[in-house]
Amino acid sequence: MTDLSMPAPQRGTLPSRRLIAAGMIRRSPGRTLTVRVTEAGVTGTIAKTGGAR
Repeated sequence: MTDLSMPAPQRGTLPSRRLIAAGMIRRSPGRTLTVRVTEAGVTGTIAKTGGAR
């Protein structure tokens, strides 16, 4: 049963949200690029991937 005493949400409004972190990893032959973005700043690495095994 629906509680009709509660006001209906306003159309088009979203709850406030906050970005905590976003990032990506890109792999190409011989390299891996990792990037992370937070409120504190941006960090990243470029690493050589292992050779032939």
